[in-house]
Amino acid sequence: MSRLTNRILLAALLGLFLTAPGIVRSQGFNARTLQRAQQRGETGNLYGTNPYEQTGEEGEEGQDGQPQDTTKKERRIRKPLESYFFSDSIRALNNFRWSVKRDYNRVEISPLDTTLTDWRIDYPFFREEVGDIAQGALGQTSLPMNYFRRPQFFDFSFASPYYAYTYDMENVPFYNTKKPIIRMTYLESGQKRFREENFNIMHAQNISPTTGFNVDYKARGTRGQYVWSRTKNHNLSVAFSHTGKRYSVHAAYYNNHIEQQENGGVVGTWAIADTTFQMPSGVPMKLSDAEAQNTYRNNAFFITQSYALPLQRVTENDFSLADLSAVYIGHSFQYSSWSKVYSDKYARYIDERAHRDEQGNFVPDTLDYYQNWYINPDQTRDSIYERVISNRFFVQAQPWDRNGVVGTIDAGIGIDMHTYSQFEMRDYQTGKYTKVNKTSYFAYGSVGGKIKKYVDWDANLKFYPSGYRGGDLTIGAHLALTGYLRGHPLILEGRFTMDRRSPNYWQENLFSNHYVWSTPLNKENETRFEVKFSVPDYAFEAGAWQGVVGNKIFYDKESQIAQSSDNVSLTSVYARKDFRLGGLHLDNRVLLQWSTNQEVAPVPLLSAFLSYYYEFWVVRDVLRLQIGLDGRYNTKYYAPGYNPALSAFYNQRETEVGNYPYTDVFVMGKWKRMRIFLKYQHVNRGLFGNGDYFSVARYPLNPGMFKMGISWGFYD
Repeated sequence: MSRLTNRILLAALLGLFLTAPGIVRSQGFNARTLQRAQQRGETGNLYGTNPYEQTGEEGEEGQDGQPQDTTKKERRIRKPLESYFFSDSIRALNNFRWSVKRDYNRVEISPLDTTLTDWRIDYPFFREEVGDIAQGALGQTSLPMNYFRRPQFFDFSFASPYYAYTYDMENVPFYNTKKPIIRMTYLESGQKRFREENFNIMHAQNISPTTGFNVDYKARGTRGQYVWSRTKNHNLSVAFSHTGKRYSVHAAYYNNHIEQQENGGVVGTWAIADTTFQMPSGVPMKLSDAEAQNTYRNNAFFITQSYALPLQRVTENDFSLADLSAVYIGHSFQYSSWSKVYSDKYARYIDERAHRDEQGNFVPDTLDYYQNWYINPDQTRDSIYERVISNRFFVQAQPWDRNGVVGTIDAGIGIDMHTYSQFEMRDYQTGKYTKVNKTSYFAYGSVGGKIKKYVDWDANLKFYPSGYRGGDLTIGAHLALTGYLRGHPLILEGRFTMDRRSPNYWQENLFSNHYVWSTPLNKENETRFEVKFSVPDYAFEAGAWQGVVGNKIFYDKESQIAQSSDNVSLTSVYARKDFRLGGLHLDNRVLLQWSTNQEVAPVPLLSAFLSYYYEFWVVRDVLRLQIGLDGRYNTKYYAPGYNPALSAFYNQRETEVGNYPYTDVFVMGKWKRMRIFLKYQHVNRGLFGNGDYFSVARYPLNPGMFKMGISWGFYD
């Protein structure tokens, strides 16, 4: 046989070896098919190559052409990721991230973002839809503009304004990485004296394809553009996961620590709208002399685990139980403790334009921020503590396979043990803070499934039969229909929820230096409908929400807890469309909202976020740039105010906020694994007069300032 013939034969054999896996896939082979083939004695190479297979040691066949030493123990092939949580398409990713569900044996998967999409948006509360109303600076409080996106915190509601920054059980990230990853991010802005800083570091590493750990740390805050507005925000999560074929466990510890100086907002809108100060630090603030401050701490640990009992024979070739009948038994435990300390001292503020006299001249006045001082007339130190110990036991039945018409049936029971502590007048005699213990018992269940790739549905129920929240009920349902037009998916979704929920403890019981109440409240009743249509391949999304809420609990214009006796109807319509003309990108997000009672649930009629930029390669496959601007806008309305002593937004009725465009200009670049941006925030300041650049009533947004940031990923 000639040398040329030998080369041709060798190439043909090599090509057959490389293409065999693709042929298998094209024929629809899966783990079950392979198992049945083995049982029939068909021992041909049906599996293709194993990407996780270990190469032989030196001296073994395949390394130096020598025969393998048969006296050595055969090395076990390292199998691919075996878990019922992840599909084949997810397993194929080099890196991916997920979070664990609290009540059910499920995870929510998301890819690791290494693009330039929205990395420049350094305030996390601006990244979803049209963003939030915000106090103004990095690390400070915010509230989603869309009423139907606002968080509903039952446990320690004082943490709700910091939802965009804090870790909780359902947003702690877990990672699966084929190589160890370290990613560091640093952003800064403004002069050194008033600087905002944002530092993130993440390390993720897998011990095996199914087992890994990760550490995420974030330090964010500002030294304060305005007087007495320094904020420090530290968040840490340490997580471990094992997602095996039968047994899975997710465990994590997280810590949230926030310190915020509370200036109470400007003494009057005139300080921003009608007067130009050389520096924002010269703008007079209501609580600057009172040295008000909030300190918020949260420590938590959770572990959730499940074990699968297959109802069919499982072989080593079944990489996942997702296609087999099985029952999963699980348990979830969580310990969480929160504390909030608010302090200030008695100090009045001067409003230089409190009112006008008969000649039309401004008359100053000296005013109090808080009207009541119940405990100490000179200074405040309100300390509030809450702890929750939660246990859940659940069972998940998979009658056929996870993607069947009835894919999963879930049921669970749980108990939450609450401890509340605050100072009361009788504590002067005991020397100890009053503690109140309450216990909640509940049961829940769900059922869901799929019809091929066209229908995805589920329904759920949660009921509290007795205990602290006895009578609370949640019912929900979801349906998604997917069609295809020339290979592009068209998705229509519908969602329904009905909620009957008790007020949280602090809404009914509060004793502090400035606010005191002990008022029984009725349960809130809320019904919501949501419809959404999306075409992901064309960056289009449109949705509508309709909700009716009865016995709505809120903070009124005096920051007192209140409850509406009337039903309030709310409607939101949202649309997003990203246009692309070559390298030109025109990204548009628009939100329309209506409320039948603006005093109970205030919302702006129109809110929008527009991002227009040009993206291009400077050096092909090496350096890519974006140059553009971001703009935010909402119509005028009585936006909520913020009360530092309560750490809560309240419905003020004194001043309207809005009708002001807030615009940033930016340059972003990606060079290999490094991302960088340069941005000038609020570039339009002063272009349309001084302007009313408020988002939360009396809290001005940041004035113009330069920002820069860098993010670098390291892969071993």
